[in-house]
Amino acid sequence: MIRLRGVLRCAPVAASLAAMILLSPAFSALAEKADKDKPTHIEANRMSSDDAKRMSIFEGSVVLTKGTVVVRADRIVVHQDAEGFQVATATGKPVRFRQKGDPKGGKEGVWTDGEALEVRIDDRNEHVELFQRARVTRDQDVVNGEYIFLDQRTEFFSVSAAKGAAASSPEGRVKAVIQPKSKPESK
Repeated sequence: MIRLRGVLRCAPVAASLAAMILLSPAFSALAEKADKDKPTHIEANRMSSDDAKRMSIFEGSVVLTKGTVVVRADRIVVHQDAEGFQVATATGKPVRFRQKGDPKGGKEGVWTDGEALEVRIDDRNEHVELFQRARVTRDQDVVNGEYIFLDQRTEFFSVSAAKGAAASSPEGRVKAVIQPKSKPESK
């Protein structure tokens, strides 16, 4: 098992790619602001890197941790462009992530949990995409679909059902459960 704790011990590009995965605005925007200053911890059974292609692959029970952000996948492939931006594609049965948001209005930050068979994080565009059997839970609200798109810059998200599924089938529908919110007390 490769255990990379604190300072990454691997090829320079691979180290930079691995460290940058969770430094990306896509993760930072969803998580506590303090998370961006935390070290990145990566554990996997195997790792390979192709410096010429600017690509690193982590395989086998991959766990990425940075502050409150935790991503668990079977495999994560990270591509870095010439400007240093990364696109990370995590696959698994399923990929799972968890992160805590910033506190708002004197209340503690809310946890966001998600899962899908594939999760793609694009830090240049600050997009997160969840593919196949996608689910996101925030506090007590839940949304399910075959595709979930999150734009971190605008805080916009959309959910789509399976393409080609009959509208009457469970797979052909987006599902959401939105819990009632308590009203703030008057003083």
